[in-house]
Amino acid sequence: MELIFFDLDGTLLNESSQITSFTQETLQLLSAKNIAFTVATGRTMLSAQHIIGDHNFDLPHIYNNGVTVYNPKNNAVTLQNLLDNNELDIIVSCALTHGIAPFINAVEIDKDDHHHTIYHGKTYHEVEKDLISKYFSKTKAQLLPLESLPNFSQVTNISMIGEAKVIRRMWEYLNTYESLVAYSGPATEGKQYSWMDVHHRLANKGTAVDNLKKQLGASKVICFGDSDNDLSMFALADECYAPENANSDIKKAANSIIGHHHKDGVAHFLRERFSL
Repeated sequence: MELIFFDLDGTLLNESSQITSFTQETLQLLSAKNIAFTVATGRTMLSAQHIIGDHNFDLPHIYNNGVTVYNPKNNAVTLQNLLDNNELDIIVSCALTHGIAPFINAVEIDKDDHHHTIYHGKTYHEVEKDLISKYFSKTKAQLLPLESLPNFSQVTNISMIGEAKVIRRMWEYLNTYESLVAYSGPATEGKQYSWMDVHHRLANKGTAVDNLKKQLGASKVICFGDSDNDLSMFALADECYAPENANSDIKKAANSIIGHHHKDGVAHFLRERFSL
């Protein structure tokens, strides 16, 4: 059994953060040939599911760079390598010191369901306010002020957006902590902005991919990704491919460079690779 893992942003999705009709048709052709595939993304579950929800991703999904695994067949969520209170204090203090609003993603799991809450600090910039009004307020997540965050919450990650030079300073600082890892990149809102996600350092796509490989009994793993948070799954994959737009480290780690994500590079490669 070959098992394919897709990163989303910059890889499977186009410049508008969508799955194109050509890519969707390609996924349907994969399913028709019983070729297994799923996603391994840094996005939160809520962020990703409004994009992939109608596209028949039936196998377990990897979210938050491996912190969250969701099984659509039984609506079950499992969490690992969450941020503890001390780590939360470090990240939140860094954000507030730099005048950036932290968006703290927490998941509460009960016997039959799971609930998502986003705790956020005061928003100082329009790009942060737009994130709330144009996206967060339209999800199923409950939005609450930072002061409402209870002790020992199950926090998967903390997200931020702001001026690129400020986010860069914060990224450098937070990555000096042994227990933390911060990922960052250009924001779709404009080149002057960058996003950043901060996780526990033990949380990575590679561990989650390896666990799913064993769970599903796959003999071969094929991965697609474009950024640093994909390196851990590239390291264990039998085949790994980077789109033309990927960063240099990912390109060096890849078996081959494929087409640009703006041009359905992954879909075109799959059609040739599997004779779809």
